[in-house]
Amino acid sequence: QVQLVESGGGLVQPGGSLRLSCAASGIILSLYAMTWYRQAPGKERELVARVTSSGTTNYADSVKGRFTISRDNAKNTLSLQMNNLKPEDTAVYYCNVFWGRSYWGQGTQVTVSS
Repeated sequence: QVQLVESGGGLVQPGGSLRLSCAASGIILSLYAMTWYRQAPGKERELVARVTSSGTTNYADSVKGRFTISRDNAKNTLSLQMNNLKPEDTAVYYCNVFWGRSYWGQGTQVTVSS
C-alpha cells in the first residue's frame, strides 16, 4: 500500500523560506516521476514542480528560480525547497506519484503572510 506523508509547512513572512518533505512507503520513489502540487482557496490544484525518474526537473513559471525539487533516494523522500516566498504561494501543498493510479498525500499548509 502506497502512502505519502507531507510535512514542513507553516506560517512564514514574505521573503522567507520553507522546506517541504514527502515521506513515502510502499513504493520506491526513485523509480517514478514525483510531483508537487498546490491548491489555494477557491482555485484549482496546480503543478508546482516535478522530477522524473532520471532526475529531470521542471517547474511552474511562477516558482522558477525560487523553488527546488529534489529526491533523497536513500531516505525515499521527496523535498521542495521554497525560497523568497510570496503571499501568492499560500496554499496546501501535496506530493503525488502515479503508479497504476494517482497517489496523494494529505497535504501540508503553507501560509505566507506578514
